[in-house]
Formats: sequence, C-alpha cells, structure tokens
Amino acid sequence: MPIIDLQRRMRQLGEIRLGHVVPTSNGKTRPAKLNKFRFTSPSREILTAVAELYGGEVKPWTPANGGPSEFEVYSKVDRLPVLIPPRDAVSQWYELYAGSKCQRRCDGVTEHKSDRPCMCDPENRDCAITTRVNVMLRDVPALGQWLLVSKGYHAAVTLPPAAELLAQAGGYVAGWLGMEEKTAIVKDKPARFMVPTLDVEITPAALMAGQITGGPQAVASGPERVAITSGRPDYAALAAVAETAEEVGKLWTQANQAGHLDDGLAKTLKTRATALGAPPKEPERKQPEPTPDDEGVYEGEVVEDTPDPAAAEAMWFQIMAAAGPRGMTTEQLETAFAQRHSGLHPSSATVAQLEAFLTALKAGEIA
Repeated sequence: MPIIDLQRRMRQLGEIRLGHVVPTSNGKTRPAKLNKFRFTSPSREILTAVAELYGGEVKPWTPANGGPSEFEVYSKVDRLPVLIPPRDAVSQWYELYAGSKCQRRCDGVTEHKSDRPCMCDPENRDCAITTRVNVMLRDVPALGQWLLVSKGYHAAVTLPPAAELLAQAGGYVAGWLGMEEKTAIVKDKPARFMVPTLDVEITPAALMAGQITGGPQAVASGPERVAITSGRPDYAALAAVAETAEEVGKLWTQANQAGHLDDGLAKTLKTRATALGAPPKEPERKQPEPTPDDEGVYEGEVVEDTPDPAAAEAMWFQIMAAAGPRGMTTEQLETAFAQRHSGLHPSSATVAQLEAFLTALKAGEIA
C-alpha cells in the first residue's frame, strides 16, 4: 500500500512570480512589480521549454535572500493555461522570515513551528499573510507543480474560496492563471499592484456535479464559458436575473467588500437597479490601501474605520425597493428622511441612519 503523505505530493518544478528586485540609486535594491509572468527554477531544461512556449530568455539567477543559484525567464504573457489540482491548490499561513529561514508559521491561533499560541498582536502582526497557489502548466513537458506566492490581502481572501469550489470536481481542472492590475491611493499617491487570478473553463453547475477530471471535457468555449476569477462571482449575470433592487444592492455590497467593484461593474449594477426602481446615484467607492509584497506586488487591505459610501448606496437601494409597493417617489423618501434626521440628506447619511430609516419604513412609521 502506498505511503499516503508521499503519494499526495508532487515535485515542485519552480516558481511563478509577479515581481522582481531592482537596484536603486543608493546602491541598494527594492522590489518592483511586473506585468508579465516571471519563472524561476533550478532546471535550465524546464525553463528552456517555458521560454519556447511563453517567450523570454533563460538566464542564471541568484535569489536576493541568499538561496541557491537557479535560472529565470521573463516571459511575454500575463495568462497561463494550467491544470488546477483537486486538493492543496491554495494554502495560507501567517509567516515570519529571517532571510530564507521561516521563523514562524501560524494559523492565527497556533504557531505550528513551536506548537505554541500565536505570538503576534492581531492588530499589528509581525507575520505576513502568505498565500501559496500550486498549479501544473498544461503545455510544459515536465511532471510536477509550479508555485506562486502572494503576501497580499486580495489574494488571501479571494483565492481560497475558488480552491474550495474547485475541490468539488474530484480531479484536475483545466483553467488559467492570470494577473490583474489594481490601483489605490497610498499616502496621497496613486499605487499600482498586481493580483493573481484563477479562471476555469467550465460552468459552475458542471463543476459542482463533479463532471470533469481535468481532461479535454474540462474545457468549454463560447457562451458556455463561465469564468471564476479568484473566486469572483459573475455579478453581471446575477444582477440580470435579480428581481428586486434590494438584491442588486446586496450584490453591490458584496462586490465592494471583496474588492471587485470597478467602474464597469458599478455601471452595470446601477443600470439594473434603476430598471428595478432604484434611483441612479454616484457613490464614492472606498479604495483599499495596499501593503507591499516581498517582490513589489501590492495588494490592498480595506481600512475598516473609514465611511463606506458603497454600503450606504446598497442600503438606499433596499429603501427604494421597500418604498415601491407604498407608491413613494424618490423625492418623497428624501423629504421623509430629512424630516427624521434634522434636515440631513440621505446622500450624507451613515449606513446606521439609513438602516434605521429602512426599519421604520417597513414598520409603517414613514408616511
């Protein structure tokens, strides 16, 4: 009988990276992001095959942390055909490194290297969120997995749900590993950062039914393709079948909290909400403030103590939906709200104030 823990592990062929280290004018180095994938591996032969498929040139590379010398390729692609394993596709830890040595590896409760309680202050951790993604490159002639490591917030919250869904397939799933650029204001200056994404070429229904094993039947095309990008729902499709403005408002809140609410999606949701009776408004969406990855990849973390205009917008959608059967117009609602809040207009109200108004409206207290 095979040894189970050895049976479930595959050889790591190398790493897929979103950034690199560059020299500065003072003789030091700094991390910098890339807009195309970079590959590193101890095998020149494997990287030669990678370069033939995805462009670039194989060159020697020595890690900045003093690790053993390897080889690297700066490819010309930002999207890779992959096979996603049914288990351990994504793993997460809080980790603290000294050079190339891991000092702590914690799940938020227990530090596993010392088998002691977590040593970090939850509000100001010494350890960094570390998310690892394991995939096979579909077209590279080598048996093993490639590792992508991210220390950003967005990857930490969006990739695990995608992996959990993919595990329902019971086998390898054909998909795509990509990268998305996001922007945010950091210390009053614009910052750009890259976020890894996972797409699959199969409908969610087939995935949940376990109808694929990663072979040719895993690939769909045309209108049948439903992408799951880093666990991202198809908000536009969900909005299209929504029956009330309140449902659209909840999608707005979900997308905003997950960091998916870009201008295009906001316009789509607003158009659908308007068609269902909610008034069009232009909320100022909050931007997460990024934190630097070890290779210059910035991924934003939401600041919890700032106002949330998008949540207020979603609550207003719910108010409009509740007012519809009562025959109240937008102007009448705004007037009623101002009367209950000393002249305050709903656009300047907090989520709590809007929620209290909705409760009163549903209770019949609003004339």
